[in-house]
Amino acid sequence: MVVSNMCKTLQAEFEKLFKVYDENATFQYFKSFRRARVNYSSPVFAARARLDLDGTEACGQNINCFFLQTMKPGEGNRSPHLHPPVPTKQFLISPPASPPVGWEQQPEAEPVLNFDLLSAVVQLAPGEAHELHPPSENQPAIVVHICEDPEGYTPGKIRKKIEQTARPGSQT
Repeated sequence: MVVSNMCKTLQAEFEKLFKVYDENATFQYFKSFRRARVNYSSPVFAARARLDLDGTEACGQNINCFFLQTMKPGEGNRSPHLHPPVPTKQFLISPPASPPVGWEQQPEAEPVLNFDLLSAVVQLAPGEAHELHPPSENQPAIVVHICEDPEGYTPGKIRKKIEQTARPGSQT
């Protein structure tokens, strides 16, 4: 379990809070983040300590408790590194800058991609006619003609703007 927002000066008082749940608890202090790792002999002790102490005040500050992702050898881990968490949101839609009162963020659905449509679009080539639907007795054929780039057009070159003509004088 990792505890954040802890004070360094009162380590004995801090350790006493967590040793209530397990006398064999050990502590590792991280200097740069004002955090400590608390190691319990049983996951039950760690869960009980987290439930009771998360958000409580210790040494004049509210502390936060959370569990670490642990690695167990032989469980099919191909890499010795931790895996990133599963993304629950795609963040395609930004929340409002100042949400209205009572606004709650809704979980986003994953985007729907039609791979058949994408592969059909990729196969289209300029200058060729592509028949989408053959003609029948009652219906005409549907044919798509892909346009080529206009003559004189070069990518990156600024196109000439159409200048507005002068307005004719009014007769009053």
